[in-house]
Amino acid sequence: MVAVLMLSVVTGFGAQAASIQPLEIVTKNGVHVFSVEMATTDKERETGLMYRKELPDGKGMLFDFSPEQQISMWMKNTYIPLDMIFIRADGRILRIAENTEPHSLAIISSGGLAKGVLEVIAGTAQKYGIAPGDRVAHPLFKTR
Repeated sequence: MVAVLMLSVVTGFGAQAASIQPLEIVTKNGVHVFSVEMATTDKERETGLMYRKELPDGKGMLFDFSPEQQISMWMKNTYIPLDMIFIRADGRILRIAENTEPHSLAIISSGGLAKGVLEVIAGTAQKYGIAPGDRVAHPLFKTR
């Protein structure tokens, strides 16, 4: 009985990334803390937030694209609008693609070299005043 329960628990999280970690964004309005799923493997990066029907405020997914590179994303099979926050290796926000269109095959580019992408529910950047140049504190990024 316990083995079946454990299998259900593991299977239930199969659609999510492997680990959940805190991430902070420092804006001129203050520090905003998020709980992010890490997408570090090819499969996790490929799947991302596809097929999810909701993403609560304060939650998100952080994609690790190490080393720093030009990044292209899309919204194929993604049901909820997102803000995509492209982050340089030094932890500074490079660009924000706000309110991306669900199911769109349009390419969303980082517009320069980035190491990570934070996906959060659409409207988050505007709600918290997150802007290019703001600093992201997370072990993925070198802070200076």
